[in-house]
Amino acid sequence: MRVAVSGSTGLVGAALVDELRASGHEVVRLVRPATRLRDAGDIAWDPDSGDIDKAALEGTDAVVHLAGETISALRWTADKRRRIRESRVRGTDVLARAIAGLSRKPRVLVCAGATGYYGDRGDEVLDEKSPPGRGFLPGVSVEWEAATQPAAQAGIRVAIARLAPVIDARSPVVARMRLPVMLGLGGWFGSGRHYWPWIALDDVVGVFHLALERESVSGPIVVAAPEAVTNREFVKTMGRVLHRPVLLPVPSPILRTALGDFAREALLSSQRMVPRKLLDTGYEFRQPHLESALRAAVRSG
Repeated sequence: MRVAVSGSTGLVGAALVDELRASGHEVVRLVRPATRLRDAGDIAWDPDSGDIDKAALEGTDAVVHLAGETISALRWTADKRRRIRESRVRGTDVLARAIAGLSRKPRVLVCAGATGYYGDRGDEVLDEKSPPGRGFLPGVSVEWEAATQPAAQAGIRVAIARLAPVIDARSPVVARMRLPVMLGLGGWFGSGRHYWPWIALDDVVGVFHLALERESVSGPIVVAAPEAVTNREFVKTMGRVLHRPVLLPVPSPILRTALGDFAREALLSSQRMVPRKLLDTGYEFRQPHLESALRAAVRSG
């Protein structure tokens, strides 16, 4: 299978490209003009201007779209919000329209999404059928997913992977939490009772591989581990893995004052996820438990 991948230099993209190539697939990368490292066969695209080499996409069997501005930031400035939204919505629209117009269309588009789609939902159990929440991230997510419609309307199977925060030594959630916990300064956020969905990088790669190859998989997919944990449980598990005590919370007012909407929508938001579609397909999670996933991440780091 010939697979085109955007965002191939990111955490998920690099791991997915390696696995696809190891499985015998041909991978071509969608790269921006300013990208320094380019492989033979790379496909040039510039989502900001809407330019893409459509001729090079002809005959591609599948497309994976991962490119997008990271939401991790100390604060969401107006410019950061604009980049988060435009990189996802505009980039997805450009790519979906391009492949929809090909004479030899790919069979499938697998597009990254986010569990941010659901917003802050307390103890409510959420799956693929749950409606979107309210706030900046849910609003962006709704537009982001809607931008895949040109591909779906052209008869291309579309799968949207609503990704939970990824567990890996290089992921923001692990890299930024590890040092404070190591120094004995780690603490859960606010009450710590809000649910924090998570997914090991190995399983992100596994789910994308499944979505590419399984014809029955389409629409939104909750890509979160089946083990639901609260923020307090998450941070205490990190402390246990690092052999450090985690005894006190970081008060919510301090987080909101320091980090604004990023704290409200990312750090203090509650999403109790059930990966219903993956469980129904019989997908076997490579890392179903948080403690073993964090131990693997710490060892690899």
